[in-house]
Amino acid sequence: MTHVTLKQLRYFDALARELHFGRAAEACSVTQPALSMQIHELEQSLGLVLVERTRAGVRLTGKGAEIAARCARVLGDVRDLVAYAQHSNRLLAGTLRLGVIPSVAPYLLPPLLPLLRDAYPDLELHVRETQTQPLTDELLEGKLDVLLLALPLKNPDLTNLPLFEDRFLLALPKERKLSGRVRATKELIEHERLLLLEEGHCLRDQALTYCSLKQVDAVNTFGASSLATIVEMVSAGFGITLLPEMSIGIEERGRDITLVRFVEPEPFRTIGLVWRSTSPRTNDFEELGRLVTKAWNDGPLATARAGGRAGVRKAATSAES
Repeated sequence: MTHVTLKQLRYFDALARELHFGRAAEACSVTQPALSMQIHELEQSLGLVLVERTRAGVRLTGKGAEIAARCARVLGDVRDLVAYAQHSNRLLAGTLRLGVIPSVAPYLLPPLLPLLRDAYPDLELHVRETQTQPLTDELLEGKLDVLLLALPLKNPDLTNLPLFEDRFLLALPKERKLSGRVRATKELIEHERLLLLEEGHCLRDQALTYCSLKQVDAVNTFGASSLATIVEMVSAGFGITLLPEMSIGIEERGRDITLVRFVEPEPFRTIGLVWRSTSPRTNDFEELGRLVTKAWNDGPLATARAGGRAGVRKAATSAES
């Protein structure tokens, strides 16, 4: 009778991800011989060769790759089962592992975190900030519980909850004149040096899509991994950029830039939450979404947006006069 243990599945899952016995053993906090023995016993139980040992490390066999995919799903279901038992009676209690993209985290977390702390003092929150693709991979692997990012994120195994729209503005050096232009257009951008985040950031892709830029020769993304760096370059006169509205309260402060709204329909990104469709914590995530929306609609972010709109109107009036 075939007998497979969760320990064997966890060890094989780590090996499939690391493709190296030493690193997999370290990830599982066991010795390499102990991990190797469990993998060998798993192969015997299944009657399959799952890995090929090479000088460079490990390579999954065809059957091994299929078992690895099924193994990840089984372990995800087990994690969801445990999460259901731990969180079925209370909202946002215990541990929550939240992934956030860099173009959202510095602006939305400051007003959100106090709301979470005050409403749910027993919540143990862990935040992971990185780009969309690594966050998605870690969510599917069960390393994260929920993501806060720009939608859409299309995956049949994931559930999306749109929360609000974050409009883009055009940021120019303050000394730059618009020749009476009140609103920015895509055509204006075509003849400028456009500064954007490096590849891998969804904000970059959204800006390029709006601008319909297929050839990116005029786009500078070299080494820029934060909006703060981009805005500093704009302030110094090195180019222009598209700035999400949620960032203006922080990024406009103390910098020599002018913000201009785009003609209708204004470009925007949709901010929302994403989680595994199998997760039992839908109520937790919907409550988190309510607090995220509150952080957006009330307090510092709302004040900053109002101030930014006033600044844009002032700039427009100056351009007209």
